[in-house]
Amino acid sequence: MEFIFGTLATPELRQLHHQLARLGVQHGREIAPLIPQPNQEISLFVTIGHDFPARHVACYYTTDGSIPAGNWGIAQNGHVIEFEQHDYLWDSITWGYNAQWTARIPAQSDNTIIRYRISAWTDDGTEAFADYPELKATTERAAGAFFRGESVPPLPPIGDAVGKTFTLHISEHPIPQWVKSAVIYQIFVDRFYAGDGREWLQTSDLRQPFGGTLWGVRDKMDYLADLGINCIWLTPTFESPSHHGYDISDYFKTSARLGGDNAMRAVIESAHKRGIRVVLDLACNHISNQNAYFMDALNNPNSQYRDWFVFDDSPEGYKTFFGSAAMPYINLQNPIARDWMCSVGQYWLKEFDVDGYRLDHANGPSADFWVDFYVACRAIKPDVFCFGEVVEAPNIVRTYAGGLDGVLDFHMEDLLRKTYAKGEMTEVEFQHFVERHYAYFPENFVLPTFFDNHDMNRFLFSVGGDKSKLMRAAEAQFKLPQPPIIYYGTEVGLSQNVATYEGAGLDESRLPMLWGSDQDVELLAFYKGLIAKRR
Repeated sequence: MEFIFGTLATPELRQLHHQLARLGVQHGREIAPLIPQPNQEISLFVTIGHDFPARHVACYYTTDGSIPAGNWGIAQNGHVIEFEQHDYLWDSITWGYNAQWTARIPAQSDNTIIRYRISAWTDDGTEAFADYPELKATTERAAGAFFRGESVPPLPPIGDAVGKTFTLHISEHPIPQWVKSAVIYQIFVDRFYAGDGREWLQTSDLRQPFGGTLWGVRDKMDYLADLGINCIWLTPTFESPSHHGYDISDYFKTSARLGGDNAMRAVIESAHKRGIRVVLDLACNHISNQNAYFMDALNNPNSQYRDWFVFDDSPEGYKTFFGSAAMPYINLQNPIARDWMCSVGQYWLKEFDVDGYRLDHANGPSADFWVDFYVACRAIKPDVFCFGEVVEAPNIVRTYAGGLDGVLDFHMEDLLRKTYAKGEMTEVEFQHFVERHYAYFPENFVLPTFFDNHDMNRFLFSVGGDKSKLMRAAEAQFKLPQPPIIYYGTEVGLSQNVATYEGAGLDESRLPMLWGSDQDVELLAFYKGLIAKRR
């Protein structure tokens, strides 16, 4: 089972998403240009569904970093501009006319932060803010109901809609120069190498630690340099109760199990000596339920951290990451929680000289959070590389341009597998998709490519061990203009025993790295040549 695009996984869910995107008041950060430059006017686009007979649309915006406020075309904080309706579009799926509206925010100087909200209202004064209905939350609820065989829950009444804040950073937004020539190697730290003379703790229970450490990464730095890669992406290394680390209990400490801060410094120093950059894997959307802030908020209704989280009437009692009680959602709309998370990003750049972040489940926090996070990180290290995990349709992925350097390209992963693993597309069809795909995104938006990772079946397993198919996929990947990512062990023939979602679930694709005589030397030589040719 290759379950990647959760809320868009089936034709039925895609149709539902289409319908929801054409109801209510939808903006979805549809702007032009996608990455606003200094002294450049910004066009905003809004679609009003046939279900909401709006007669007026207004934008409330600020340029001083504060949150805009306004209703019915009157600004309580900031400035206001009115939209003009310019067209109707017929939609056969929703069987109605959608109204198209446009407004323009005046040109701003370099390094300006624009925050804005958009509201629409009818002649009788009924008002709704963009984006209503909120697509992500609504489609997640609908997808959950769909897979449980339940009816899709109804939308909340228009009057219940709450204003959503959009944020733009006006900047030339140059991509770090080193990223353009990056060849990235993803390391699942617990499964890579024990290091420092240690043996594996165990290798039979995939849900428990194996004993890989950062000392092990340090000890294998010559192997990585000889392979030819020039950037490593470490899966979460922060203090955490789990082996995977995506439930972080302390954001300011390296996991003692992985070697602690001294091991992290050793990895970064060793990598930098060899011209290899180091990217950390950071989960900002959710936290461990063993985190001190969350425990205080959970046990004390008057806690100063109570609003850092969202307590509700769900079975867990609070909003979580896909229903996991171990991973409470962080309310990054709380300004203090937001500043704290931005300080986490700054800390590892300043104190440890890391080179960037792979941002887990980046479509969890609102897009305006990433603008603040990115600006905070660039203030410490101008050439930091921040790229997100956003598993969404391309039109949604594109809205992260200007807020992040880029996002992982799940669509290219899907197409590489369809072409070279499943045989569902020809190479000619693949090339046609590639041309349109890259033309759709801004030139200075990075889309790192991959064809397997820690959350899906390894490619070699998916093709039944056929090494020639893996080689063809890798050749196609390395010909693409975007930075390629190699999942640890792919270059030496590491596979898995059963499919993901069977046995130990996702951990089936996280077996220990092959070393010594267990490595496929032919495949390793092939990858070395591929990397050398690209570089």
